[in-house]
Amino acid sequence: MKKILFSVVFFITGVWAVAQIPPGYYDSAYYLSGESLRVALHNIIKNHTAISYTQLWNAFQNTDKKPNNKVWDIYSDIPGGTPPYEFTFVSDQCGSYSSEGDCYNREHSFPQNWFNDTSPVYSDLFQLYPTDGYVNNKRGNLPYGDVGSASWTSQNGSKIGNCSNAGYSNTVFEPIDAFKGDLARSYFYIAVRYYGEAGSWPGSDMTINAEPKPWAINMLLAWHANDTVSQKEIDRNNAIYNIQHNRNPFIDHPDWVWNIWGPNVGVQEYADVFEVSVYPNPATDYVYVSSISGQIVDRIEIYSLTSALVGSFQYPGEGQSINVSNLPEGFYTMAIHSNGRVSYNKISIIH
Repeated sequence: MKKILFSVVFFITGVWAVAQIPPGYYDSAYYLSGESLRVALHNIIKNHTAISYTQLWNAFQNTDKKPNNKVWDIYSDIPGGTPPYEFTFVSDQCGSYSSEGDCYNREHSFPQNWFNDTSPVYSDLFQLYPTDGYVNNKRGNLPYGDVGSASWTSQNGSKIGNCSNAGYSNTVFEPIDAFKGDLARSYFYIAVRYYGEAGSWPGSDMTINAEPKPWAINMLLAWHANDTVSQKEIDRNNAIYNIQHNRNPFIDHPDWVWNIWGPNVGVQEYADVFEVSVYPNPATDYVYVSSISGQIVDRIEIYSLTSALVGSFQYPGEGQSINVSNLPEGFYTMAIHSNGRVSYNKISIIH
């Protein structure tokens, strides 16, 4: 908990010092939290200047150029180390490929069939990256996740295998640690930029329309906390602003991730689930769950930020407490089950 809070303080001081945020850009979002903050940020960053899919090739030369003028490829680069290969802009564009290192492509970090190829998300630079064409194809439409046992590993250490995150066990693609925060902040951007505009998106095992599912939110929060904003991201954010005329607020203000998705209030995540009240929140040693809509609660599960199942309880009944004194201080998600339905609620625990 203290480590995460330290990171947030660092974000606020460090990023503000170097990010080129236009004066007044976020004025309407300050001092807000939860849905109010989400709506305010959506209104700030919506209606960006969309470019075509073809124009991405030229845009990448401004947004994803390494100091040595090579392509910054998150699926082959090794920050702080020696990458197995590097791509040259234009001459190494895909094309055909048969192995790693052949060419670079345009990777939708948020796969195309999750949003039916609709615009402007189809060419939104905040979710598109130049990546190795072969690795891009290996990932396909797989969700991101933490791999337990890898069935395939790229030359830079990206993996494919069964997911080890609580709440999902199918095959996922795991980038290296150095780029997990980048991708988490891309997903948080998508959830806010397309808030209220993604009702026709089919979604995926990882998403409901534009919003990550609870297991993915917990994972992305951990990625966001453990891989903090880099100078690469700051430079990319500024470069995209010059093209699209909008910004990723979670690069400029990483603390806002916690103000929207951090489990600091007992508020339901989705409108199609039954209503419950979780209190007190923050909790110390005990927490109570009350069904507002009259649904009979069956059982309760508690997940950590890393999506680990840390508690499972049969519902003790209205007015009866659940003992959480054995859980470390921190943020958690409670999955409250009732007759096949689930209500996901955020909670923080302090001792």
